Amino acid sequence: MSIDATTVGIDAAEESDPFSSISELIGTRETHLNAPAARVRPDAVQEALSTLKSEAGYDHLACVTAQEYENRYESIYHLRSFDDPTREVGLVVPADKDDPVSESAEPVFRTADWHEREAYDLVGIRYDDHPDLRRILLPETWQGHPLSMGYDRDRPQIVALSENEPLEPGSSTATGTETMLLNIGPHHPATHGVLHLQVTLDGEDVVGVEPDIGYIHRCEEQMAQSGTYRHQIMPYPDRWDWGGGGLLNEWAYARVAEDLADIRVPEYAQVIRTMAAECSRILSHMLAMGAYALDVIGDFTATFMYAIQERERVQDVLEDLTGQRLMFNYFRLGGVAWDLPEPRGEFFSTVRAFLDGLPRRLEEYRDLLTRNEILQVRTVDTGVLPPEVAKEYGCTGPVLRGSGVDYDLRRDDPYGYYDELDWDVVTEGGCDNYSRLLVRMREVEESAKIVEQCVDVLEDWPEGERNVQANVPRTLRPDDDAEIYRAVEAAKGELGIYVRADGTDTPARFKIRGPSFSNLQALPEMAEGESIPDLIASLGSLDTIMGEVDR
Repeated sequence: MSIDATTVGIDAAEESDPFSSISELIGTRETHLNAPAARVRPDAVQEALSTLKSEAGYDHLACVTAQEYENRYESIYHLRSFDDPTREVGLVVPADKDDPVSESAEPVFRTADWHEREAYDLVGIRYDDHPDLRRILLPETWQGHPLSMGYDRDRPQIVALSENEPLEPGSSTATGTETMLLNIGPHHPATHGVLHLQVTLDGEDVVGVEPDIGYIHRCEEQMAQSGTYRHQIMPYPDRWDWGGGGLLNEWAYARVAEDLADIRVPEYAQVIRTMAAECSRILSHMLAMGAYALDVIGDFTATFMYAIQERERVQDVLEDLTGQRLMFNYFRLGGVAWDLPEPRGEFFSTVRAFLDGLPRRLEEYRDLLTRNEILQVRTVDTGVLPPEVAKEYGCTGPVLRGSGVDYDLRRDDPYGYYDELDWDVVTEGGCDNYSRLLVRMREVEESAKIVEQCVDVLEDWPEGERNVQANVPRTLRPDDDAEIYRAVEAAKGELGIYVRADGTDTPARFKIRGPSFSNLQALPEMAEGESIPDLIASLGSLDTIMGEVDR
């Protein structure tokens, strides 16, 4: 369901020209394949963004892409509306090649903090008025910017430890002599991966939290830029979210590449994709629920193992379908790799047997988790994230819907077969850790409804019309300088990809917008002023996967 301009209070003139409110600031206009774009001066960023946000309704800064050309640097602010994400624009900000400086967007969109730090760290653009322009993925002692064109890979990148400025307790997050700096992670099970939290404590009260990321260095964007559109990129998305969301990630790349190359996916393949993607969502949410029980109430023998058992049932289905249990690599540009396994009736029976038993087993999860008094004490009214704050940080997925914001790209920016099916977007208004848990549990039920309807459709599909792939050229070479940003509703939120083509069969720029990156940035808002156990519960409620944070 898309929301028209009158619903969100946008007049007709503004809708026909989304940049009418900032026309005096625009230099030139561009056409990106997903949305109109406009160039503004580096010193007009805040004015332009503030006007687009307050007057035109573009209140969601989804992503910031930084890149370098032969004659300039460039930042692209990908803007959408939370009320209707099909209303989107791009704000392009060129910067001088010799002195790449641009005004920071952080005073307008809080989420720009981390995005611009990453742009500075990897590409080398500096942002005036940024509150904390430090490296974010690489250590402060790193030499150069790895995604810049002049980066020297042969020079030493790390200076001697003795030259590194020492960190004084409390200096990174708070001042005062009564505070203590506590390091949590990066190799602690409660951090859900290699995440380091610098926590400043006053007694047992958290007065400051600074997430320290960048311990994995996946280089996924660089590997994608080295691969061909047609064959070599698709295996990578599974590895961004190894918790089970791989097929959803594959769909993100499929969507952006198919729109870039104008590929139309057969309807039959869309149904298979939708069914497989929702099985993948169940995989991810089951791991999140089981791990959360382990985080909050130390329940390994019951809830965690129950959740793993549930995942095994879904993995059996996906193994039959894709041949894999974790890194599926099943989607292809134009469809899927192959049809449903034979005998089809046996496959459908396996799926239905899982779906028939799921309601009873979910009732057990409610007894073990949401009706557990200890878990309720630990999660109700802790980790509170008000809806407007969640939007400011660009939170999406269950984190945003747990704050009562009704935003889901499957419905609001339809793709696949979702708009043909009967299902509901799940929201909870408590804005706390408990609400985020409830959203994931209820979303499992909605995913099961979607899978069941897909099975009904597939069972009745005529045998002669089961087309699993479009006719895609062996080599794809999108037009030079074609640009596009597309996103899907992955298990953890909005997973977006920006691609700029250069006329060859590999991308010139491939930027990944991982939902965990923006969700994790909101952790200090949720944890400061609470206790250490509340911090662990808040972090677990984000369901962070570090593979899509440090890409």
